[in-house]
Amino acid sequence: MPRRARLSLPNVPLHLIQRGNNRQACFFADEDYCFYLDWLRDYAGKTSCRIHAYVLMTNHVHVLVSAGRAGAPGEMMKALGQRYVQYINRTYRRSGTLWEGRYRSCPTQAEDYLLACQRYIELNPVRAAMVAHPAEYRWSSYRANAQGEPDALTTPHEVYVGLGLDAASRQATYRELFRYELEPGLVDEIRRATNGNYALGSPLFCEQIAASLGRRVTPGQSGRPRKPSEPVSGELFE
Repeated sequence: MPRRARLSLPNVPLHLIQRGNNRQACFFADEDYCFYLDWLRDYAGKTSCRIHAYVLMTNHVHVLVSAGRAGAPGEMMKALGQRYVQYINRTYRRSGTLWEGRYRSCPTQAEDYLLACQRYIELNPVRAAMVAHPAEYRWSSYRANAQGEPDALTTPHEVYVGLGLDAASRQATYRELFRYELEPGLVDEIRRATNGNYALGSPLFCEQIAASLGRRVTPGQSGRPRKPSEPVSGELFE
């Protein structure tokens, strides 16, 4: 069965996740996290990608990124993944693959979903019961977005910038968003879109993405396959 093509459009935020092979660890020491973030910043700069949020978990990574070119996030992740695998294999005297195939991703509607997606990313360590609060986790963008800690990797999205008139007010408003957990339905929606490589947003947003790409960007309807003789009016093909 052919792989679903990634959905990517210029300047549309993209939430992506890359997992370790068979859910195995891909970070083993503090130095590994540091090298990964340094190289992520390097390749983001080389491909003109803007990183809005991230988290490095033990066996997977999340990144929320925007770029002026549709293919830029893929170029960034390919170069980063290859360099990091070479480093891990050399450092730990191993061979073979580290990542579980290609990363999964979803274009994300900025107006209604971007901040929810940032919260989803930065709350990962809390949901995994690794920390009680996202500020306690070192390997995420929370401290930059919520507390103003210097982080050369992150670039605030316009939606985040609109939270306040200055940095202090934006950070305070952002911290307030973390007083409550994400609704389970919203968590499921983000996971479903990212794992399925579908658009994350309102029906109108999904229609606009589908029209721009000329293909379906939401899950198909269940039921029997259409026979060749049946009408195809209005269908978008992958």
